[in-house]
Amino acid sequence: MDTVPYVAIAALFFIATALALIIVLLGAVLGPKNPTNRKLEPYESGMVPVGDAMQRLPIRFYLIATLFILFDIEVIFLVPYALIVRDLGSVGLAVVGLFILISFVIADIYVWKKGALEWD
Repeated sequence: MDTVPYVAIAALFFIATALALIIVLLGAVLGPKNPTNRKLEPYESGMVPVGDAMQRLPIRFYLIATLFILFDIEVIFLVPYALIVRDLGSVGLAVVGLFILISFVIADIYVWKKGALEWD
């Protein structure tokens, strides 16, 4: 078995890891260390922070974020189809139509019926 390509990959991995560690350590050792109360305050878009920074977010926020990620991934699955749409013909059109029907329309109806899109 030829291990020469793997040696190069391992060397690159170790060099990258060592360089990352060296940069982080140099920043920690040589960086300025004069924290003030003003510098240690959390920064929130120029607004003065009000209340506890660890307040709980409603579950709807996480649900909407998860739905966004899922639909975003579904759109990414359409990119390979868009690249070879002419080569697939009508069978490819039917398959991607079924994919869109299942993943977008039925999923949207399900989410809508569950009330996940209502923001109170």
